[in-house]
Amino acid sequence: MNETQVQEGVRLNKWIADSGYCSRREADRLIEDKKVTVDGKPGTLGSRVLPGMKVCVNGKPVGRQTHKVYIALNKPEGVVCTADPREPMNVVDYIGHSERIFPIGRLDKDSNGLLLMTNDGEIVNRILRAAGKHEKEYIVTVNKPITPEFLKKMSEGVEILDTVTLPCRITQEDKTTFRIILVQGLNRQIRRMCEALGYRVLTLSRIRIMNITLGRLKPGHWRNLTPAELNTLMDQLQ
Repeated sequence: MNETQVQEGVRLNKWIADSGYCSRREADRLIEDKKVTVDGKPGTLGSRVLPGMKVCVNGKPVGRQTHKVYIALNKPEGVVCTADPREPMNVVDYIGHSERIFPIGRLDKDSNGLLLMTNDGEIVNRILRAAGKHEKEYIVTVNKPITPEFLKKMSEGVEILDTVTLPCRITQEDKTTFRIILVQGLNRQIRRMCEALGYRVLTLSRIRIMNITLGRLKPGHWRNLTPAELNTLMDQLQ
């Protein structure tokens, strides 16, 4: 913490995120739900934490995180991208990591593939804030033969959720399979795009997020990001 932060304190949501408890966005929800206290008093979205103050979430103290964890998981179908313990198949319990980590963004329950997880709330905020700038790559299989018209419409943008998707790159892999690279992440975007064009997604696997690739990582397995991967990732988030 620098001198200015010591004098002015750190915003409560950033403090919670830096503790590795959850992302800033989730911290805001916890604060709004009155589940956060600072020195025994309910925290607010504008609260600031000074050195020596005690922050608790759901009655349990949280502290500043010093050891940062960044992992890549090959998420299987059926696992849910949430840290909510009420969900029996939540991804945090599924991994069972020794550190409290949480997912960066989401991948549908019925989709599989690359999911990044961390205890660094700041990087989550930076990645999610940079919507429309960073690539995510998927391999998708649909229920009927792909046509040139389908590829053209997908690449130019499809009307879903009261908007038109941004242009994207798409290439056909075989009769019913395509590869698509997006720079946005609307809710169930690929499935909705396909449905709007009369197709149904059978399988959907994410194979890349920015410079991080799934590679040969087996379903249900995870690995730590390499120093080179992490350095490149951080550079792209500048």
